[in-house]
Amino acid sequence: MTKTLAIANQKGGVGKTTTAVNLADSLAATGKRVVLADCDPQGNATSGSGVDKFALRNSLAEVLLGRCSTNDALLDLEKTTYRLLPANESLTAAEIEIMNRDQREFRLRHALAPLRKHYDFILLDCPPALSMLTVNALVAASGVLIPIQCEYYALEGLTSLNNTIDRIRQTVNPDLYVEGILRTMYDPRNNLALDVSRQLQKHFAKLVYDTIIPRNVTLAEAPSHGMPALRYDKSARGSRAYVMLAGEVLRRNAQRQRRGGDG
Repeated sequence: MTKTLAIANQKGGVGKTTTAVNLADSLAATGKRVVLADCDPQGNATSGSGVDKFALRNSLAEVLLGRCSTNDALLDLEKTTYRLLPANESLTAAEIEIMNRDQREFRLRHALAPLRKHYDFILLDCPPALSMLTVNALVAASGVLIPIQCEYYALEGLTSLNNTIDRIRQTVNPDLYVEGILRTMYDPRNNLALDVSRQLQKHFAKLVYDTIIPRNVTLAEAPSHGMPALRYDKSARGSRAYVMLAGEVLRRNAQRQRRGGDG
C-alpha cells in the first residue's frame, strides 16, 4: 500500500526540502519504490536532485493543468534511485490558474492516483506557506511529516500547522494525520534547542521522531552538487541521520499497517 507523505511546515527555513530529498533517497536505498514530488515553485527539490529546473519540458505545473500525464512528467535521475516529479517557477502561474477550476483542492490527489499501484512512498515537498499548493498536498497525503527547528517560534508555528491539518481533516481529507515531528538543524550545545526539544517531547510525546537531524555541512553542501547527502558523503553525520529516519518511517508504516491504518 502506497504511503503518501506531505513534508510541510508553514515556516520557512526548517529543512523541508533537505528532508524531502534525503528521506526519498534513504528510502530508495532500502529498495523501496519512491517518488518525490516537488510542490514548491522555487524548485529546490528539483535542483537538489540534479535536475536543471530551467530546462524542464514537463513539470508538476503541466500535470496540475491537465496538459500532460503524471507519467510523462516523471524523471529518472542520474545520481539517485527515486523518481522525481519536478517543478519550477511555472508552478506559480499554474497555482493561480487552478484557483478558478473545479475541484481545485483535489488536483494533485487525482494526478498522483495512477502512481499508487506502482510505488511504496510518494513524498510531497511543500512550499513554506498555506497556499493552494500546500492544500493540494495535504489533501493528497495520508500523513504529514513536520520538520521543525528547535528555536523560539517553533511551537507557535507547530500549533498553527496543526490547526491547518485539523481544518483539512474536517473538510476534505478525513484520513489525514500527523505522521511525525522531526527535529532539524539541531545543535546540542544550544540551551534553547535543548529546551524546545524537551517541550516537543513533553507535549507531542510519541509523535516526535527519535532521530534528530544535526547541523551538518554535508547537508548544506550536497544540494549545490545536485545530489542527496547520502550520495555526496555517506559517512557524514547528516547522511547517517536520514538513513536512521528512513528506518523509523518504515517501522511506523509497518505498525500502522498491522493496526489496519491507511497507507
